[in-house]
Amino acid sequence: MTKELTVLGIETSCDETAASVVRGLAPGPGRILSNIVASQIAAHRPYGGVVPEIAARAHVEILEETVERALAEAGLKIDDLDGIAATAGPGLIGGVAVGLTAAKGLALASGKPLVALNHLEAHALTARLTHGVPFPFLLLLVSGGHCQLLICEGVGRFTRMGTTIDDAAGEAFDKTAKLLGLGFPGGPAVEDAARTGNAKRYRFPRPLADAAGFDFSFSGLKTAVRRVADSVDFDDRIVSDIAASFQAAVVEVLAGRTRKAMRAVREMDLNIHHVVVAGGVAANESLSRLLCAAAADEGFELVVPPGRLCTDNGAMVAWAGLERIQLGLIDSLSAVARARWPLDRRSESVAGAKA
Repeated sequence: MTKELTVLGIETSCDETAASVVRGLAPGPGRILSNIVASQIAAHRPYGGVVPEIAARAHVEILEETVERALAEAGLKIDDLDGIAATAGPGLIGGVAVGLTAAKGLALASGKPLVALNHLEAHALTARLTHGVPFPFLLLLVSGGHCQLLICEGVGRFTRMGTTIDDAAGEAFDKTAKLLGLGFPGGPAVEDAARTGNAKRYRFPRPLADAAGFDFSFSGLKTAVRRVADSVDFDDRIVSDIAASFQAAVVEVLAGRTRKAMRAVREMDLNIHHVVVAGGVAANESLSRLLCAAAADEGFELVVPPGRLCTDNGAMVAWAGLERIQLGLIDSLSAVARARWPLDRRSESVAGAKA
């Protein structure tokens, strides 16, 4: 296929109502013609986290306008598109259902192909939209709900090396922010507080840092932070020092386990030369710095999409849909919304590798 494709992407898996129009051909880079994100942060802030019922209602109220804005900014109509993609899971089921149902309606009315996407695959393929990264590549997928190391061999072809055995890194950031009174969303709040903090003041644990395999664990780290927080009287300095010390522990674990995975895939001679970081936590500057140094040491090229494309957005959905349409991977109108949807096929030989 040599003709560029133009695809509308709809994202409603959590608390961002997003729509985007993207144009291009795999392996990319592609062009983002519009990327509209309607944030619900203000609605959820009083609760210190995302309330599913509020999120679903907000999606219903603003999705139509968001899609219209995306098309208008791109200067296109539905008839100008080559397909419509929407997140079908995993995520908050009410929100996912809103976006997928809207996409089905648009596809039915226009006769355009529908792609019901795995939200995690959309994150994974963002580096192809922005940098044209070739398959295969090593992926660190790190967000509020997910923390995984995967080998990405192609569209729909993911092999998991490791995952979190309890909490995701992004969840740990959110819970720490709430504990320290830093507000919502937690990741940016902790990172901002950590800028003026002493990361060496509190020596928090680095869970599984030296363990076999490639899995992660953050529940013990959260407990350690809580114990310190319960033992001190907060002031700005203490809050900044706890935030900096916590962040240092998380990013060192993430970078260390990813470095170990780099060595493993090199030893397996998988012809992998790129390490991609995706998901909301990928926007953390401290993590990017450590991973950049690790990749340089190990002979890999690190690719981190721009921060606005690391958090949930419609452009990543549109691009992943474009790649699937290009391959003829179209879904029917009977596609269902899913709260859970594993991305990978488990490979015991890879997951159990010792590096």
